[in-house]
Amino acid sequence: MSLHEKTAQQIVPAPAQALAVRSAALVARGLRDLSRESNWLVKKVFSGRAAHLAISPAGQICAVSPLVRHGAESVALYDIELGVPLLALSVPGASSNARPGQPAAFAWSPTGRNLVAAWSGWPRELHAFDLNAKMFLGAFGGFEAFPSALRWSEAGNYFAASSSGASDARVRIWKAAAKNADALPFAAAPSSELTLAECSEWIEWRAAASGGDGAASVSDNGGFDDDAVAAGFGRAEFSLDESSLACVVEIEGEWADDSIAILEAPSLRKQSVFHAQGHITDLSWTYDSRQIIFCSAGQASRLAADTMEPEPLPFGAELCACHPQLPICVCFSSWLKNSAKGRLLLVDLKRLKIFDEYAAEGVVDLRWSADGSKAYAVTSDGLAYLYEPPLL
Repeated sequence: MSLHEKTAQQIVPAPAQALAVRSAALVARGLRDLSRESNWLVKKVFSGRAAHLAISPAGQICAVSPLVRHGAESVALYDIELGVPLLALSVPGASSNARPGQPAAFAWSPTGRNLVAAWSGWPRELHAFDLNAKMFLGAFGGFEAFPSALRWSEAGNYFAASSSGASDARVRIWKAAAKNADALPFAAAPSSELTLAECSEWIEWRAAASGGDGAASVSDNGGFDDDAVAAGFGRAEFSLDESSLACVVEIEGEWADDSIAILEAPSLRKQSVFHAQGHITDLSWTYDSRQIIFCSAGQASRLAADTMEPEPLPFGAELCACHPQLPICVCFSSWLKNSAKGRLLLVDLKRLKIFDEYAAEGVVDLRWSADGSKAYAVTSDGLAYLYEPPLL
C-alpha cells in the first residue's frame, strides 16, 4: 500500500470554519437558555393581523401582509428567529388593490426552499417560488373553487390541493416533475383527481343512506342527502412514507360530523373512510405513518390507519403537528377548563402524557422544524412561540 493510501485513511482535523460555525450556534443557544426558565421563547414577528399564514420547516412565515396600504394587501415572508420581514411576493397579473380578508393558502417544500401559494389577489392558479433565489418559477393547477388546503409530501415527490365548493370541490395530486431548482416543480395538469360526486358512490355512504351508522349519507340519485350535505374537502396530509393522503370530507351544518378519507397516493383510490364526531379542524400523521392524530369538536383523538379504530386522547385541541421522528405531538387548545385562555402542549403519544405546556391565544398554525429540534406556533397577530427543549 502506498504512503498516499495510508494517509487517506487516517483521522484528520475538521475544517476550522465548520467548527467555528457549529461552536457559534452552540454558544448562541447556550446564552439564550441562560436567559430564560421555560422551553418556550416568545417573539413578535409582525404587527397587525394576518388571518392566513403558514410556517416553513426552516422557521419562516408566509402570510397575507397585515400592512394594509390604501385598502390593499400583499403576500410577504417573515423570519421567526430574526423577527424581521424578508420580502414581498408578486406574480404577473396580480391585482393592485386586493381587499383585506380575501382567502389564501400556502404550502412549503420539505426543505423550506420552495413555496406554492394561492391568493385571491392573484390569478386563479397555484404559484411556485424559489425563495433561495428569490424567484417566481411559474404557475400551474388552475382552479375554480379556491383551495381549502395545499400540502407538499415529506420527500417532495407529491403535491396535493383540496377545495370546497359543492360541485367544484375536488382533491388533486401532482407528481414532482422538474429536477432543476430554477424550473417549475410540477406539470400544469394533475396526475390524479377525486371529485365529491365520486365520493358519494363509496359504499360507506351508501350504507349510511340505508340506515347504517355514519356521518354522511347519500340519496338515491347518488348525491348526499339533505340531512348530511357534503360541502367539499378540507385539511389534507400525506403520510411520511408518501403512500397515503388523509383528507377531510367536510359536511355542512353547525352540528354536522366530518369524515376522514384515507386515499392511496398518488392514485387517490379510496383505502378507507372514518366518520368522526363534529367538524375536523386539523390532522397529522405520526412519524411511523401508522396513526393519525386529529382534532374534532375541540377534542384530540388518534386513529389507527390499518384498523380505523379511534381512541379519544385525554386532552382537547384544535390544532396538532406530530414530530417527524418521535412519538411526540405539539397541540394547541383555544381554551382551558375554567378559563377563557388557551395553551400549547407537548404530548408523549406512547404514555399519553402532557410533558410541557405554555399559555397561548390565537394560534393559527403549528409545525416542527425539518430536523425536529424545534416546534413553531404563530398567532394571527404575529406572535411566534418557539419550543426549544434542552435535549429532544
